[in-house]
Amino acid sequence: MIPVETWLLFAGAALVMVLTPGPNMVHLIARSVAQGRGAGWISLAGVLAGFVFHMLAAAIGLWAVLLAVPVAYDLVRLAGAGYLLWLAWQMLANRGASPFVPSALPPQGPARLFATGFVTNLLNPKIAVFYLSVFPLFVSPARGDVLGQFLILGTTQIVISGAVNGAIVVAAGAIGRFFRERPLWMAMQRTLSGLVLAAMALRIAVDDRPPATR
Repeated sequence: MIPVETWLLFAGAALVMVLTPGPNMVHLIARSVAQGRGAGWISLAGVLAGFVFHMLAAAIGLWAVLLAVPVAYDLVRLAGAGYLLWLAWQMLANRGASPFVPSALPPQGPARLFATGFVTNLLNPKIAVFYLSVFPLFVSPARGDVLGQFLILGTTQIVISGAVNGAIVVAAGAIGRFFRERPLWMAMQRTLSGLVLAAMALRIAVDDRPPATR
């Protein structure tokens, strides 16, 4: 249904996104360090539930829009490219404080941990914009079953995010300490991620054909 090249390109974009420090990563590291891995795993379950909500909302909404208004593909393509360029600039400019500075957090019960992880992801603007502006770039009505394509890509993104964030929960203390003690590595990670996202954005912007036809 989705060409392997298109799927691999999307998987690469999803991997870069999850490796980019943001609210989800900061929350999981902080909670795992403050309350242990068990709390981190429960928080991660909430985060993944938030991904499922984002995926279903974006898939159903964008599926209807792309089928009703074919020209909308070009609009979301350019919007997605612009978003990727903006995110690349944010990383290359290295703005903001390090997300790995530890903070004291009060303990929470399982239900609260799950709910906090869910809400953290639900209100994460990076994830919302990624689903709304980047997902449609890899979907083509010409392949048929647009909703099915969204669900395949969404499942791919959730699996990748779950694997990476699971590793973060396991090694939260070591990851935070590593980057705090080695700011050069943090800068290198930001630079590499920024360049990859910029390259993806430029490719999307200059090629007006859906990924399925490349």
